[in-house]
Amino acid sequence: MHFVTVKNILTGAGSNMNIYRGCTHGCVYCDTRSKCYGFTHALEDVEVKSNAVELLDDALKRKRQKCMVGTGSMSDPYQPVETELGFTRRCLQVINNRNCGATMITKSDRVLRDLDLLQEINGKTKCVVQITLTCTDETLSKAIEPNVCTTQERIQVLETLKHHRIPTVVWLSPVIPFITDTEENIKNILDACVANDVRGIVCFGMGMTLREGNREYFYRFLDRFDPALKQRYIDTYANSYQILSPYNARLMNLYDETCNKYGIIYGPERIFAYLKEFPQKEKQLSPVLIPAFLGFAAAFLVFAAALCESNFEKTTFFESKK
Repeated sequence: MHFVTVKNILTGAGSNMNIYRGCTHGCVYCDTRSKCYGFTHALEDVEVKSNAVELLDDALKRKRQKCMVGTGSMSDPYQPVETELGFTRRCLQVINNRNCGATMITKSDRVLRDLDLLQEINGKTKCVVQITLTCTDETLSKAIEPNVCTTQERIQVLETLKHHRIPTVVWLSPVIPFITDTEENIKNILDACVANDVRGIVCFGMGMTLREGNREYFYRFLDRFDPALKQRYIDTYANSYQILSPYNARLMNLYDETCNKYGIIYGPERIFAYLKEFPQKEKQLSPVLIPAFLGFAAAFLVFAAALCESNFEKTTFFESKK
C-alpha cells in the first residue's frame, strides 16, 4: 500500500471515482492487470488517493445539479485496506451530506459495515449496491477469487440488503469458459437474483476478456489448475480479446428468459441508465435561494393574515346591519 495526492477524484462524465488503484482480492481473471491501464506498480501494492475525501467534497459542492456518484469500476472500494483506512465510508458520508446518490461495485461483504449510511442515502435519494457473482461452487469460487468472500457469501449480502430495502444490481461477469460456464452454475446465480429481488443483472455475454497482462496471469493459474485447459484456450481463442463460452447462445437465452419472466432489468445500456438516474424525491432549494424563499413565505403569511382580518371585519359589519 502506498499513498498519492491527486488533482481530481471524479472522472468520466464527472460522477465516477476510484478511491483505490489496485486490488488484493487475487481474482485470476482480473482485467485491471491489463497493461493498457498503465500501472507502474504491482496490482497488489494498492495505491491510495490520500486526498480523495476532500476532493470529493469540493467537487460535489461545486456541482450545479445533484447526481449519482459511482465507485468500484476498476478497483473494489471494499478491499482489505478499507478496513484499516475507511476512505470509502468517509466518501459515503460526504455523498450523504451533499444529498447526492451512491452506487458501488464490490465482491466484498465489508459493504455491510456501512449499512447505516447506505440506508440513510437511499432514504433521501438513491443508493444501489452492485455485487459480482461468478461461481456458486464454494471450492471453485475460492480457487478463482482467493482473497475475498465467496459467491455464496455475497448472496447472503444480497439477502441482507433486500431485507433493508436497498436496491441491488448483480454483475454476472465474468463467465470463465470450460470452468464456470455450466448451465447449473448460471441457473443457480439467476435463481439467487430472483430470490433477492435484484433490480438488474449485468451480462456482456457468457465469457470473459483476455489481453496482454491479464492473459499471462490467467494462464499461470491454468498451469496450476489444469494444464491441459491452458492448451485448449490457446487452441480455441489464440490471442482474442473477447473469450466467449461455446455455450454462450444457450446460456444467454436462459439469462434473457429469466430477466423477462421476473421483470429484471437487463442489457448494459438499460442498467447503466438506471444506475445513473438521479431520483426526484430529493428536491431541495439551492442554499442561495433559501433566504429569498423564506422572505417570500413570511410576506405571504403577513398578507394572508391581513386578508383574513379584513374579511372578518367585513363579515362583522354586515352582520351588524341585519
